[in-house]
Amino acid sequence: MAPAAHAQKWTPGHFIDVKGVRYDGFIIPNPGGSGPIKNEGFIEFKDAEKAEPYKLSTSDLQSYVVGKDSFVVAHAPGNETWAKNEFDFVRVVVNEETKIYATRGAGSGSGMGGSKVRFSPAVGLSTGGGGYGGGIGGGLGVSIGGGGGSGKVDKGKMYYYYGENTATMQHLTEENFVDVMTEVMGDEPEIVEHLRAGHYALGNIDKLVEYFNKLKASHK
Repeated sequence: MAPAAHAQKWTPGHFIDVKGVRYDGFIIPNPGGSGPIKNEGFIEFKDAEKAEPYKLSTSDLQSYVVGKDSFVVAHAPGNETWAKNEFDFVRVVVNEETKIYATRGAGSGSGMGGSKVRFSPAVGLSTGGGGYGGGIGGGLGVSIGGGGGSGKVDKGKMYYYYGENTATMQHLTEENFVDVMTEVMGDEPEIVEHLRAGHYALGNIDKLVEYFNKLKASHK
């Protein structure tokens, strides 16, 4: 395992700490080995190429950005259990009012089933640092899911969630995919037509996101 960890490259990026302060430097997103705090994800950071690196746990951060990818701190929702850590980083796949998040090795517990989608954009929860939801829900009083155990975990599989921030995120499933993505990408009529025609599903969400970003960029 050690050689793979050493093979990882330092990538230019930045993080936002819990106070909302930004620090630029170089990041290894998944360093391997043990983190500073048990059951928490962590990154390695150094502020200059020849500087001494140090580890930062999810407790230290709101979010971080590496290349084009943005990550925010999240807690496994409801009664769900994540494969690695209770607190970990999830990638922001789509950063709209209702966001799409992705992580590997999520549990398939409560909140997986059902096609009912409930949106409450009027709530207008603040997302904090850099536009990426830092809050894990302190004082928000949001109840997520309920019922059954954690289910099986596939460490390699990518799981997707939707929500206004990480405190409200729920599983994106085959059943609710069209409803959710229509809500998220509703400003692009072309995409809504494709979704309703069944051209996109959870299995090719990457292509859908790419198409959405291309359309958004064309309006600028």
